[in-house]
Amino acid sequence: MALEKELETYRLKLPELRAEEGKFVLIHDQEVVGTYTSYEDAIKAGYAKYGVSSPFLVKQIQANEQVHFISRFVDPCLTLLSR
Repeated sequence: MALEKELETYRLKLPELRAEEGKFVLIHDQEVVGTYTSYEDAIKAGYAKYGVSSPFLVKQIQANEQVHFISRFVDPCLTLLSR
């Protein structure tokens, strides 16, 4: 799975990262590279350091993750179809 190591690193480091909740963390392999106030700053730092050939993770630090359920098996909205 893509970014498996980075996601595991995030889970392991989350107790330490909670002090910076709301910021964005940049993780490469098993290293927390840094935290940033915006997603754009974290992405720029990731590309500047690793380029496009090495994967890295940018994720907002959240103590409680929101769960989103999206189903492909939903009938289309009939209101939209009648327009």
